[in-house]
Amino acid sequence: MKEAILYEKLDDHYVRCNLCAHRCRIAPSRFGICGVRENRNGTLYTLVHGISIAESVDPIEKKPLFHVYPGSKSYSIATVGCNFRCEFCQNHDISQIPHGEGKIIGRSSMPEEIIEKALRTGSKTIAYTYTEPTIFLEYALDIGRMAHKKGIKNIFVTNGFMTGEALGAASSCLDAANVDLKSFRNKFYEKYCGGKLQPVLDSLRRMKDLGIWVEVTTLIMPTLNDDKEELRDIAWYIHSLGPETPWHISRFHPQYRMQNFPPTPLATIHMALEIGREAGLKYVYAGNVPGDERENTYCSNCGRLLIKRCGFNVEDIDLRDSKCPACKTPLDGIYKSDSDNI
Repeated sequence: MKEAILYEKLDDHYVRCNLCAHRCRIAPSRFGICGVRENRNGTLYTLVHGISIAESVDPIEKKPLFHVYPGSKSYSIATVGCNFRCEFCQNHDISQIPHGEGKIIGRSSMPEEIIEKALRTGSKTIAYTYTEPTIFLEYALDIGRMAHKKGIKNIFVTNGFMTGEALGAASSCLDAANVDLKSFRNKFYEKYCGGKLQPVLDSLRRMKDLGIWVEVTTLIMPTLNDDKEELRDIAWYIHSLGPETPWHISRFHPQYRMQNFPPTPLATIHMALEIGREAGLKYVYAGNVPGDERENTYCSNCGRLLIKRCGFNVEDIDLRDSKCPACKTPLDGIYKSDSDNI
């Protein structure tokens, strides 16, 4: 246990957690919505500091982050817990464990150990992923500060439902994030996620203002968020953040409590890709469709193929000083030196 950050003490030993946008008011001996923050006699504690439920070395493309050290390894970690209740969560077996019970499982894995493993595996980044990193921010910050000292960058794979205070705290060591923009309709967030849209939009804007590299993912679900009007709204909002912001359009496959929904038709994915291009986005990607040509990265100026992918595998990188070798247009993102571009 470790005392939490970003909370305030209220009357009668209640506390208010200011980590995510729920801003839970928590009674004594009770937990926040995430299930991993407990009020003990008027003091809020995080129950997951130093306790990981999942650790793995992943390709950075799995996050997905296509413009951060392409082809590199990312040491990926998570604790149990989440501040959302997504009906389609692919990691529900770990994200939903503590809800209502404060059940914490995992293994001791202190920040120093995480850094040592990342270095040993040649990982260029540490990804806080699988569950929602906002709810284990104290743990992520302790790891992240050490990582920066060792030349390792930090990335969040997040639902974006965090407060400005939390993002401000994270910004000192957060280099990049993939943010799920699950829908552009608040009713979708309320019904299928247990959250709201506006805090996610606010987080995206703040991240860009703070200089954090941002990529956006939208999981397209048949009949729920796949109409052209909503997809245009998403595309134009991302464009307002900056046309260099990549948009990953992912194909839905039946998950968790939505087993009766069909997979997203490929035609819908391709329609969304076209909408993204029409909105003026430089980089629009197809996700969960291995072998599709829109997994690749092309020069936004001359159209040259710069990074060839198949699924999570990078098959070829054709960059010179992070620029297109043909027209010298810089490729937006965070890149390695030429000597590492193999």
